[in-house]
Amino acid sequence: MPRRGQHDSSPGDARKPFSTEGGPEARHAKTHDVRREEATRPKGPEPEEDFSADLAPADRDAPGGHQTESVPAADDKELHGKLPIAATELARLSVLEEGTQLEQGGTYVDLNDLARGPFSAIGGHVATRGSRIVAKRDTDYELWNGLVGQGREPEAERPDGA
Repeated sequence: MPRRGQHDSSPGDARKPFSTEGGPEARHAKTHDVRREEATRPKGPEPEEDFSADLAPADRDAPGGHQTESVPAADDKELHGKLPIAATELARLSVLEEGTQLEQGGTYVDLNDLARGPFSAIGGHVATRGSRIVAKRDTDYELWNGLVGQGREPEAERPDGA
């Protein structure tokens, strides 16, 4: 063991602890393209886009369905006694107003043609003049089953009647 002040001649002491070329970064820069490495180095996962604002209704406080675009069936005197439900239940039944846009994929029935049964609306379908369309989502299940019959499946309805 060497004494204090004396140098050890082993290979460990012959190495210099720091480079005279500016440290490890400077030596790395001489042997690699550092700018290219930084530009191509992965920076982690890309942030995911959030589409929830686009999918949510514009007015969250507005009721769902067609409540604002419908009138009670009790107001239509021609419906009294014509439907297979009690006259007292007509107040719970909402008929869509003329020009109301039907929801794509929504299930509806026209009170003027109950024999046809329920139908699923496709894009562009609008409640026409003279029709008395009722939305399934705005009608409780007991009243709906009384109108169309329990278990009847809707058929696709084309807006032009084709």
